Amino acid sequence: MKSNPIKEKSFDFAVEIVNLYQELTTEKKEFVMSRQLLKSATSIGANVREAEFAQSKPDFTNKMSISLKEANETDYWLDLLHATNYLDSKEFDKFKLKSQELLRLLVSIVKSSKL
Repeated sequence: MKSNPIKEKSFDFAVEIVNLYQELTTEKKEFVMSRQLLKSATSIGANVREAEFAQSKPDFTNKMSISLKEANETDYWLDLLHATNYLDSKEFDKFKLKSQELLRLLVSIVKSSKL
């Protein structure tokens, strides 16, 4: 079976965010921003999966556009958690790099699917 980088990367990212959420809620007692991060980050991969079986090209583009919006929102929550000292620079840099990679992939997919 052919590899699907966006599917794999979005799933792996979601797993890491779930683990981060557990850390933020148990160790740092941060519940609001971490919950928002959890929701947006796990939604990226969920919408990528939905797009796999899209009913049409516009449906595919729509699902991937939603994934892109969720990735952008995730990027925002990471910035905010870092700015409020819930994420140290090392952890932030790790997640930010992965978030930016997903954003670049999704922008490329959405742009090419609109052609």
